[in-house]
Amino acid sequence: MNKNIIVLGDGLLGKEIISQIDWDWISRKKDGIDFGETDWYYMLKKYDQIINCIANTDTYSVDKKTHWKTNYISVMNLVDYCKEFNKKLIQISTDYIYAGSAKPALETDVPIPARTWYSLSKLLADEYIQARSKNYLIIRTSFKQNPFPHPEAITTQTGNFDYVDKISELIIKLINKNADGVFNVGTKRKTIYDLAIQTNPNVIGAFRILNKEMPRDITMNVSKMEEFLNES
Repeated sequence: MNKNIIVLGDGLLGKEIISQIDWDWISRKKDGIDFGETDWYYMLKKYDQIINCIANTDTYSVDKKTHWKTNYISVMNLVDYCKEFNKKLIQISTDYIYAGSAKPALETDVPIPARTWYSLSKLLADEYIQARSKNYLIIRTSFKQNPFPHPEAITTQTGNFDYVDKISELIIKLINKNADGVFNVGTKRKTIYDLAIQTNPNVIGAFRILNKEMPRDITMNVSKMEEFLNES
């Protein structure tokens, strides 16, 4: 197992990854880092691979400045650092960059993001990584808390999302098999309600949408991931 890996962030995904595998981690809260600055990069010196789980995930916020700084500018700085010191960047992206796709999106499709600063800033970070780096893994995915914590679950959004423990397991497998490039990561197509009732049988299906910009279908084609993980 490669121990020269560090996880950035202790949000829902970051915490779950480090609970499943013995990798080092740092975070804004634990280590007092400002992701928008670079004065903490000395903490990354001994690591070969950096998993970036830090993001502004306030999906429908209109606060352009915060999304831009956290999801794009800070990732640009991290990409340039990794390129200079020959480190692999593993970037956690989002399925929301596929919100305008007419069919289950492939990694090679031209992304059409949801009309939010979150989606646009994440897509631009992906594009910067691909333009500037040759040593990266971009993971496009989404995940939910396990068990599902809300009394209602949206039935009007469909995608490949799953609980954070399942998505983390897939991410770890890809990293341990040295995947690179862009991967759509998820499980079979479902609604949020379909997922919720797996752990919360009393959840009520809600047919409303959370926001007018909420995409109805963010289904991805995950065959590349499945084939890669099934290889001997």
